[in-house]
Amino acid sequence: MINKIVPSIADALDGLPDGATIHISGFGNAGNPTDLVHGLIDQGASGLIVVNNNAGNGHVGLAALLEAERVAKIICSFPRSNDPVVFESLFRAGKIQLETVPQGTLAERIRIAGVGIGGFFTPTTVGTPLAEGKEERVIDGRHMVLEVPLHADFALIKAYKSDRFGNLYYRRAARNFAPLMAMAAKTTVVQVQHIVEPGELEPESVMTPGIFVDRVVHVPTPTDENALHEADKRARAEKGERS
Repeated sequence: MINKIVPSIADALDGLPDGATIHISGFGNAGNPTDLVHGLIDQGASGLIVVNNNAGNGHVGLAALLEAERVAKIICSFPRSNDPVVFESLFRAGKIQLETVPQGTLAERIRIAGVGIGGFFTPTTVGTPLAEGKEERVIDGRHMVLEVPLHADFALIKAYKSDRFGNLYYRRAARNFAPLMAMAAKTTVVQVQHIVEPGELEPESVMTPGIFVDRVVHVPTPTDENALHEADKRARAEKGERS
């Protein structure tokens, strides 16, 4: 009997090695698998390459993983978030590498990794530093830059509902990069708020089929990263620390 539900976050992250490339879903506070990210800090893997929309906010979630100096490189489209204090300090100190990728290009590089396409040409970065060292061609009279797939060893994503087969349903904007990342990773780990019985999800409502999911962990009360960030800011302000 297929059952992809694991008993704990520690079990969900078991075997994630040092140096792994990790896709982490999320767009702002929507769809961030904050509990899995905090579990990864406890798990201890280091030298990680993280693919995410941004580089973390404040001192929580992804920013906390960076602050623990577990990330060697981040690939993202928006490194300066609302409160990027951790990333900025690490980057200026030369403790983390950055690869900036336009958001549409980032999504497409993840998507083609999942569907087995070897690359694509886009005009987005032509004439900018982001095109340096990349193959260029003229196609239909337009200059294009070659972009390659973004594969991952692990994907950490957040969903609203799952059955034991790993079929996933997301709420609203929380869907964002998660379906693409689930397809592009060797091992996909999902924190989910609700576990339902097989058959309870209408086939048309399944946004990520279970074939792309390896482990599901039930997190009935997921961490609200915005609320945690605000609480952390208040605590630091009381101590006279930089937020």
